[in-house]
Amino acid sequence: MNVSLIRQSIRNSSEVFFSRSGGPGGQNVNKVNTKVTLRFALEDLAGLNEKEAARLKESLASRLSRSGERDMLVIASSEERSQKINLERAYARAEALLCASARLPKKRRPTAPSKASREKRLLSKRLHGGIKAGRRPPRNDGE
Repeated sequence: MNVSLIRQSIRNSSEVFFSRSGGPGGQNVNKVNTKVTLRFALEDLAGLNEKEAARLKESLASRLSRSGERDMLVIASSEERSQKINLERAYARAEALLCASARLPKKRRPTAPSKASREKRLLSKRLHGGIKAGRRPPRNDGE
């Protein structure tokens, strides 16, 4: 995965929309379009191999919206009162999301439990069994 190529392709292929955002800001909120919405197609991204692209489609399936024949990823940012800062945050969020989603998970290597862990488990079972045995009334075998 080439992160710098992904960063550059996000900036080149994304459609940027500005709108009014809610939240703090007083009258500024009602006048200035500070909310940033990025839209870009996953097919337009450079720097991903086929496995990573397939992994992206699978892991981001719930966040993708269909626009014609293409799957578009939509990311919005409206935390700040500055349009420029919101734009940079949206780009950073898109990059982080893509990098985290495209990363292949490590394969789990099964291991056998250690001798100490087996003994600890058996001791715990014996103690728990003793507690439960103490709750039972004594048996009368002689009568």
